Amino acid sequence: MEPIIIVRDLRKIYHVGEVDVHALRGVSLEVPKGEFVSIVGPSGSGKSTLFHIIGGLTSITSGQVVVDGQDLSQLTDSERTRLRRKKVGFVFQRYNLLPTLTALGNIEIARYFGGNTGPLDPEFREIIRLLGIEHRLHHKPRALSGGEQQRVAIARALVNRPAILLADEPTGNLDSENSEAVLGLLRDLNHGFGQTILMITHNPEAAAYADRILHMRDGRVVRES
Repeated sequence: MEPIIIVRDLRKIYHVGEVDVHALRGVSLEVPKGEFVSIVGPSGSGKSTLFHIIGGLTSITSGQVVVDGQDLSQLTDSERTRLRRKKVGFVFQRYNLLPTLTALGNIEIARYFGGNTGPLDPEFREIIRLLGIEHRLHHKPRALSGGEQQRVAIARALVNRPAILLADEPTGNLDSENSEAVLGLLRDLNHGFGQTILMITHNPEAAAYADRILHMRDGRVVRES
C-alpha cells in the first residue's frame, strides 16, 4: 500500500531564550493509506510535536514530511492551512465544540470552512449512524455527555472526508466505558471506511486498538510493535 504519510529525518528545534530544545531528533516513518497507527511515549518524548508537524500546525526545522503527496516544507502558510482543511481531520482530548451551536451546527461549520456545500452525502450519514449521534444532532454540547461530545467531534473531523484523521489523546477526558466505545468506533471507521488514523496516547490499552504502535523517547522513534 502506498504511504500516505512519509517522514524522513525530521528534526524540530525550539528556541527558548538562549537554550535550544531538540524536540525531534531525526524521526523517520511511513504510514500506508488505510492504516491505524498509535504513537506512545512519555511526556516530552516528541509525540505531540510530531503530531502537530504532520497536521501542518508547526513548521519543520529540517527533514521532510509528505502528507498525501504534498511536501509540507514546500508549502506556504496559506497552503498549509488549505491542506489542513482538505486533507486532515483533528480530534483532541478537549472536544472544542462551539457551545452556542448544536451538534449538527458544529459539523456544518466545519463543512463551511472546508468549502463544501449542499446536503450531507449518504456515506457521511452512515458515519453519523455508526457514531450513534443521529438522534442527538439538534442538541447543544451542554446537553450531551462527554462521550457524545467526543463522537460529535469525530464527526466534525470527518465531515470533509480527510485523507488522515489525527487524534490526540481522544479518550483522555472519558471514563473507561466511553473510552472503549470511542476507541471501538475509531477502529470501525478504520476497518469499515478505510480511514487512515494516527493517534497519540499514553494509554497502552488504547494504543492496542491500532494496527501498529510506534514508541517514542527523547525525540526519536525507538521501536515499533
